[in-house]
Amino acid sequence: MKRHYFIFLALIMLFFASSVLAQKSVVQTIVLDAGHGGIDSGAPGTGRYAKTEKHIALDVTLKLGEYLKAAYPEMKIVYTRTNDTFPTLKDRTDLANNSNADLFISIHCDSFTKTSAKGSSSHVMGLRYTEANLRVAQKENSVIFLEDNYEENYDGFDPNSPESIIAFSLSQTTYLDQSILIAQKIQEQFRERVNRTDRGVKQTPLWVTRATNMPSVLVELGFISNPSEEDFLNSEIGQSYMASAIFRAIKDYKKELELSSPNLAVTPVLNETKIDSTKLLPKNETTQKGVIFKVQIKTSLEDKEIASIMNFKVDVFKEKNMFKYTIGNEMQLEKAKEIQKIAVENGYKDAFVIAFLNNKKIGISDAINFQKQQ
Repeated sequence: MKRHYFIFLALIMLFFASSVLAQKSVVQTIVLDAGHGGIDSGAPGTGRYAKTEKHIALDVTLKLGEYLKAAYPEMKIVYTRTNDTFPTLKDRTDLANNSNADLFISIHCDSFTKTSAKGSSSHVMGLRYTEANLRVAQKENSVIFLEDNYEENYDGFDPNSPESIIAFSLSQTTYLDQSILIAQKIQEQFRERVNRTDRGVKQTPLWVTRATNMPSVLVELGFISNPSEEDFLNSEIGQSYMASAIFRAIKDYKKELELSSPNLAVTPVLNETKIDSTKLLPKNETTQKGVIFKVQIKTSLEDKEIASIMNFKVDVFKEKNMFKYTIGNEMQLEKAKEIQKIAVENGYKDAFVIAFLNNKKIGISDAINFQKQQ
């Protein structure tokens, strides 16, 4: 009898131990990107300090990494640089993608010709950018000109060309909702806990937020062309405050997503099956083979019923923990773009075109190349 009781007790303990071990976080790997570095000093500031943007960005990034590691020892922290080196923009995004990161944070300082400009801002990829945001995009993207083979590495992308930027922006808002969420939380912390002027969350066509396959945000800590903000960002306490603010924002972001995703609490340990999360859900799975283009109109942490848009039935697929809603089912990209306009006109301002090959999600450029080869 005692032996049976012992076995029963052991099985119970094993069950709970397995459950604990199986607990997952939505942010298991985070990439911290200190902007600029090496030959690229970034914005010079007012000239009163030897340190430039690249130094401040690195100092704040390393502090942020220390805070995260102390709070979440299990979290994998990946740095694009830990010293004064010059990883290219492509190096940074490749590292993030190859690390299968769950979040990408790029840290920079802003600068302007007028010393009165001040405030902090956070930038995500999206289509609602303005002329003012294009200034930031041009500043942060122009670093690619320091690379000898930038035309090859960036597929002809020219940060100085409006046409290039528009084409560059068309296919990327996959993680827009989550990117905006973390960006809003960062700005909230800057405004309410560090008393920084809030310049808001911007949609800006930046390479590092466009080429990363995860929620991503580029943070401008403040203007180092403004003497007061430059003093603050060069100070030990200022850097600690800004790093702490971003840390708290990540903490809140992580908590909010996990509370909204009960399925993350426990996942099976035994017989674990690797699920292709980019595949359409069975209830709406199309049998159409080859490339199809659809228009993504919305993402959500919860499965929702969304009414048709101008006779276009709304389909849904799940990617990681997000439900993604689409309309259209077109073999030609141009027709999908026409549907995208209809979605925008009907209130889905961030609608964008995505592509599938045999029901598996792929990049727009890959879809076009595949069609050319047929």
